[in-house]
Amino acid sequence: MATPAAPGFELHAHGADDAFLARHLRFAADEGEIRLFDQRMLLMHGYSLAALRRELIERLGLDATRELFTRLGYQQGVEDARNLRAAAGGDIDLALARGPRLREVEGFVRNRVVDRMQYDAESGQFWGDYYWQHSWEAETHLREFGVSGSPACWMMAGYACGYTTAMMGRPVIWREIECVAMGHAQCRVIGQPIEECDDADEVLRFLRVEDFVTAPRHRAVAADVAPPPDSGLPDLVGASAGFNAVAYRLKRVAPTDATVLFMGESGVGKERFSKALHAIGPRADKPFVSVNCAAIPQELVEAELFGVEKGAFTGASAARPGRFERADGGTLFLDEIGSLPMHAQGKLLRVLQEGEVERVGDTRVRKVDVRIVAAANRNLREAVQAGHFREDLFFRLNVFPIEIPPLRDRREDIPLLVNVFLQRYAQRFGKTIAGLTRRASEALWAYDWPGNVRELENMIERGVILADDGANMDVQHLFSGGETLPEFAPAVGAAATGSGQGMTSADPMVDPRSRQLDRLLAEAGSLEGVETLLMEHALRTTGGNASAAARLLGLGRGQFEYRRKKRAR
Repeated sequence: MATPAAPGFELHAHGADDAFLARHLRFAADEGEIRLFDQRMLLMHGYSLAALRRELIERLGLDATRELFTRLGYQQGVEDARNLRAAAGGDIDLALARGPRLREVEGFVRNRVVDRMQYDAESGQFWGDYYWQHSWEAETHLREFGVSGSPACWMMAGYACGYTTAMMGRPVIWREIECVAMGHAQCRVIGQPIEECDDADEVLRFLRVEDFVTAPRHRAVAADVAPPPDSGLPDLVGASAGFNAVAYRLKRVAPTDATVLFMGESGVGKERFSKALHAIGPRADKPFVSVNCAAIPQELVEAELFGVEKGAFTGASAARPGRFERADGGTLFLDEIGSLPMHAQGKLLRVLQEGEVERVGDTRVRKVDVRIVAAANRNLREAVQAGHFREDLFFRLNVFPIEIPPLRDRREDIPLLVNVFLQRYAQRFGKTIAGLTRRASEALWAYDWPGNVRELENMIERGVILADDGANMDVQHLFSGGETLPEFAPAVGAAATGSGQGMTSADPMVDPRSRQLDRLLAEAGSLEGVETLLMEHALRTTGGNASAAARLLGLGRGQFEYRRKKRAR
């Protein structure tokens, strides 16, 4: 076990600030709402959640339910961290101290420090050692199932991981080493950076898609289950609501032969998800064949997909099977399906309907048994309406659509993905990278990611190459490919020294934006007025789309609508 950080990195607790939390907690009985930091909250019966937990364990098994609750806790932790950090004006000391108290107020557990919490945001060092007393999860599990062979505070462990990961900007793993459900007097957890945790995979595996989608439907409740073998898909990690939705749909469709259509922006990982679908399905031991329809010249599309026969007519010197024949018995992934020319779309439709192919220059037909998985980075319905895509082919492909959200809509997954890519490229290039500086982590979190996961992977690869061996990656190592930095981030090439704390705006006396701010304040007249102007401008910019306007302002749809209603009253 790694030793705690040096005493110089000690975090001095600020104490419980109940008055602060009370200011941000609002009970609006007349509206049927409870809000904390403008987020909708629910006051529900603990026994109802306990009943749901019990039924999930009985129906899905212990591991599958643990995955669900760990992910749920992780999401809650990330959201609370973002709200508390913003309310604390970026003061990590204050936000970290308030986090445990907030979870107490939410009714999950009582936190008591075993050893002082220590951290250094710049180097990424972290150490936490807590007792969890009166844990709702542990007490519930003990009451429902008796003494357990493994820790039971799944949601709390996920919450702690999500909260500190969001605060530190790099994965921090919390392991429950004692649990009331296992017969101990109280629960105890230890938090460390992922690279210092000897058995981090035991926690991290509950945030990986392959474990989520392959969990058996039934499993003995009290059994101690060994981790499943690595499926070769370590970069498919996530805990966001968007990621969970995709993973759930993968789980439902994987055992079938249904055609799947992945949709999403370029770079979101459609091919990786399609490989995961193949790997967990009944055709896993058969070929997975991928073809990028946009990369094939129009005159060669049919030969590439359906094959070509030797002969003077075709000009081919040898017969060659197409992608359908090569994928026989397995899965054929048709990427960028929307770029297929119309004549090829008609022939593809026939193959899908009849299950047989005819090579170019041949009169024989060959039966093929192929599962089709397609992907599109543009709206195929709009392409149908514009006359660029066959309607009958669209309906043939659109049997089971799965929308993969862009990375900017699932930022909770960024630290997990960064860790995967950092390990991969550090090993590939034979380097040791300590981690990311605080300002680099914050820049990654705030960046808009037009290139999605692919852009993130490229950026981490570049950072590993540019960073010194044994040092941290900083902003200038990552954002050196012409990307537009978030406004708060230092310019590329700025000195990498210092604590990373100095990310405030320039002095307003010399800031060229100060005149714009003066005009904005003069027009609005108050902080509420400024907020109203920003919301109105965001709606105009997005053509009245409230969801898009909310994203533009960094708000959730619920937060945005709540603020609109409040101003309308």
